[in-house]
Amino acid sequence: MHLQGLRQGVGRVSGVAPTRFQHHVGMLLPFQGAHRTFRDGPGMQRLRTWQLALCVLLCMGPAPAATLRVASAFDPQTMDPHALALLYHARVSTQIYDALVHRDEHYRLEPALALSWQATASTRWQFRLRPGVRFHDGAAFTAIDAKFSLERAMAPPSLRSFQLRGVRAVRVLDPLAIEIELDAPDALLPEKLFGVAMMNKAWCEQRGVVAAQDFNARQETFAVRNANGTGPFRLLRYEPDARTTLERFAGHWGWQDRRSGNVEQAQFVVIKSDATRLAALSSGEVDAVLDPPYQDIARLRSDARLNLLSTADLGQQYLAFDQSRDELQDSDVKGRNPFKDLRVRQAVYHALNMPLIVDKVLRGQAQATGAFLSPLLDGSPAELDRRLPYDPALARQRLAEAGYPDGFSVTLDCVNVAWRENVCQAMAAMLTQVGIRTRLRTSVSTVFFPKLSQGQGSFMEFGWTPGMDPYLSLNALLRSHDPSGLGSFNAGRYSNPRLDALIDQIRVETDPTRRRALVTTVLRLVHEELPLVPLYRRTLTWALAKNVQAVQWPSDTIELRWVRLR
Repeated sequence: MHLQGLRQGVGRVSGVAPTRFQHHVGMLLPFQGAHRTFRDGPGMQRLRTWQLALCVLLCMGPAPAATLRVASAFDPQTMDPHALALLYHARVSTQIYDALVHRDEHYRLEPALALSWQATASTRWQFRLRPGVRFHDGAAFTAIDAKFSLERAMAPPSLRSFQLRGVRAVRVLDPLAIEIELDAPDALLPEKLFGVAMMNKAWCEQRGVVAAQDFNARQETFAVRNANGTGPFRLLRYEPDARTTLERFAGHWGWQDRRSGNVEQAQFVVIKSDATRLAALSSGEVDAVLDPPYQDIARLRSDARLNLLSTADLGQQYLAFDQSRDELQDSDVKGRNPFKDLRVRQAVYHALNMPLIVDKVLRGQAQATGAFLSPLLDGSPAELDRRLPYDPALARQRLAEAGYPDGFSVTLDCVNVAWRENVCQAMAAMLTQVGIRTRLRTSVSTVFFPKLSQGQGSFMEFGWTPGMDPYLSLNALLRSHDPSGLGSFNAGRYSNPRLDALIDQIRVETDPTRRRALVTTVLRLVHEELPLVPLYRRTLTWALAKNVQAVQWPSDTIELRWVRLR
């Protein structure tokens, strides 16, 4: 989606000839719109057994120069990597910027800009950095940049600060080493650094972007349409709501990897119409569609010209309730907030026939869920994933017991993505049938997301993709909100002191068995309290031209560095 009023011209990195940035491939149709010191935990061992949808990468020598054209309904919104929280928006920036750690094709943690790491004391970690790394403008990556980037990501208004909760200080030890001091022991610090982009300090200072863009305020900065990372691709041009063009960065440290792809240039094209997106794929004007409509997936599978990749999503969708205000907004109930009553939240749960929605609306391309987190995560019991029964009569009974025999009205906020909007329409109808008269309000992500993160909604549908460590999700979604970064995505501003104490214990517990037990305790409490109602986990499906080979992660992000075009 377009950030209004941007006037900073063609996106580029400094130090490269301007003519390189004036070229882009035109489309034919109009668009609508080292040594490792870490260990794998139990959750990662369970993930290994999960069958990722993986096209095997060919390693048969050099291939001709290739351009990959990727279509989806989503615009990246900004090139500032610390202003992004939604995976849809981060699909581009993750090609441009590296982090200290990365993941391999099986989603296991591996070194990136940090070659190795180790805990040197209970609250101190040392990271040795990869030598010889260059930014796209030619500047060397050093410990000064790593320290700056972590501090930038930690500071408001960054939307990545939740990953760095508990970091007390970052120190430069030498040009290729940093020390991170924590306020309490944290055995999973490396896991939390995945996705925290490394930026060039001098570049940020020279261009006035020392602080992250205030995404929620739609702030305009130089980093919105310009980028300078160390990643495998560099930015050529960002045209909001149209396309983003990237070029292979020949100086990237990782191109000698056996898994390396052969993409020379990539275009991320925004096509908001489902039909137009598929028409572009069918005609060969794009090579990949990352969000094919559910109703078309069966037909696409039978198309011999295409290859469909599918895998289960680690993330899932939820309903969040306003639990902070004494009077519910946009409702005919005055002086009260029904959602503060557990019986009303239970009524919402029992009113929703999620298996039917999965079957009819999502065409079977999802799984109805009962657990707050996927059972693939360590400490999340499989038995919690069984949903409470769909029971409209019980829902009406719970409403009457809570003092609302005639129900009440409420507004459900939903982002205007086709499949999510369709699900919200179905849920609104089911809720209305039991007496919760639900009006649906859809909005673009630039309006919806600030409302979510700032706790401004009464009733909201949203999605969340966790890391492999449950703590990040528990802290971000369930911890009591405060400006320091706790509960940063606690949309309903739910607050439970007992839950807070347990989540804080998880952060500092280093014994795997005790930590797993704490996670399970929290998830059972959440199952009882229902601060959020779990809805479903999608099946992630990409539709690719037959000549495209790619690795599909369970997080719906594509890694261009591994893509090969035959």
